[in-house]
Parts: sequence; structure tokens; C-alpha cells
Amino acid sequence: MNRRHFLQTSLAATAVAGSLAPRAESADDFPGILDSNVSLFRWPFRRLPLDDTEKLVKKLRSLGVTKALAASFEGVFHRDLDTANARLVAECARFPELVPIGTVNPTLPGWERDLDRCAAEFRMPGIRLFPSQQGYALDSTLFARLLDRAAKAGLLVQITVTLEDVRTQPESLVTPDVDLAPLAEAMKQAPRARVQLLNLRPRASQVAALAAIPNLHFDTARADGSDGVASLVEAAGRERVLFGTHAPFLIPEAALIRVHESALAPKPLHAVLRENAERLLS
Repeated sequence: MNRRHFLQTSLAATAVAGSLAPRAESADDFPGILDSNVSLFRWPFRRLPLDDTEKLVKKLRSLGVTKALAASFEGVFHRDLDTANARLVAECARFPELVPIGTVNPTLPGWERDLDRCAAEFRMPGIRLFPSQQGYALDSTLFARLLDRAAKAGLLVQITVTLEDVRTQPESLVTPDVDLAPLAEAMKQAPRARVQLLNLRPRASQVAALAAIPNLHFDTARADGSDGVASLVEAAGRERVLFGTHAPFLIPEAALIRVHESALAPKPLHAVLRENAERLLS
């Protein structure tokens, strides 16, 4: 199946199950894809084709996604994150596929309360961080405290390396990619922390260094090229790469096409599409 045909079929769920499920399983046995990286609500600088939750979920269903970890674009910019997280929970409750992932900003007063509520009251499995947009570095004491508290609460910590290419960001709001150099030391101080990097554009040398950090995981959203996903799996290890689309900011079909073109063997394919995420969440 070439790329043009793959697009023309709209990546229907049956095609996903047939061409991406492990060959040893039937389509009926395939439990569906887990997308570890989607966002809800409006991106403030332009409308996105799938920024309506119902439309986004319909698209994900058509691609064979049966579960998606969903954070909120509101969490990137709002100061009242408790309200933003509550709104996210209410929205996700409308769709069985969506699992809410809260936002915590350690530069705001009361962030500890926000984190604790994500874990205890909202029963979220994780939180998503936006260091560049919210103005802190990974070598800050704030991040160290947050990472430790999240680990004790059993929360997965997703670090958004970038949201938008710097070339298309508004000139007055340009934010560089997160500097990941301090991450190894920060995670050393919180050895129980489980961390996933989102939207990292993987470079072989960088991934090799990051793969040396225990409990660090990656997503596939920006693994470009027909061999991008396979190269990431080889460099990081098949158990540490999770499928992610960065929808609706990016077209979700694109991430699925790259996985399709990676020609992974059945076991690592199944691990990337679902098993790694389920294990990380558990």
C-alpha cells in the first residue's frame, strides 16, 4: 500500500487493523491504537480543522484509535489551571476514548494544589507541562519540586518539547524548543518519575543521549521521514516509544502513515501502537 492509496482510503479503521495490527492477530483481536498526544479546544492563533472535540474524536475513531491522552490548549495559556483542568475533565467525560491529562504550571501560586487535584480528585493518570511557554527551565528548583511531587502521586509527566515550529510562531510570542540538557540530572533527583517527551524532533545523537536516562519515553509525532519511527525505535528501544499524533495541531493521518512506512516487525509495532502506553500508564 503506497502513501497515496493510504490517504485515499482515509485510513479507515479496517485498514488500520489489517495493515498495522500484528500479523499474528486478526483485526477483531486488535484492541486499537492508543494516541498519547492529543489536545482539545482552540489554539488561540488560528483555527484548526479538528479543534472541535466531536470532529477530532470522529477522526481518531476512523483511524482505529480507541484511546487518546488528551490535554488542553487552554492549559498552555490560562492562569486559572484548576478551572481549565475541570473543563477538560468534563469534555473528556463525553467521549469514552478520551483520557484527560491535566496541566500544571509550577511558576503559578498554588500549583501544588493543582497537581494534587489532578491526581486525587480528577483521577488523571498524568500531567502535561509546557516549560517554554510558561517560562521555566528544566534545571529550575520549581521543576525539580514538581517532578518529585508528581512521582510521589504516581503521575506520568509529559514534557512538551515544542508546540509549533519557530518559523510559524507569532513574532511577539516566539518560544524555542525546551532545552533538554538538564533533564538527566533532574530525573536522577526523582528516580521514580515517569517522563515522556512530546513533539521531539529526534536526532540520532540526541536520542542516544536521552535514551541513557531511565524511565524516559518518547512519542512519534515529529519522527519525520519514512524511516523516522524505525530509527527512533532503534535508538531509544522499542519499549520506550509511544504512538502520538499531536492532533489537532498536526494532521493525525501523518503520524499513522509514518508508522505504516516504518515497516516494524509485529511485536515492536504493537508495542508502539498500544502496549508501551498501557504499561507506562499502569
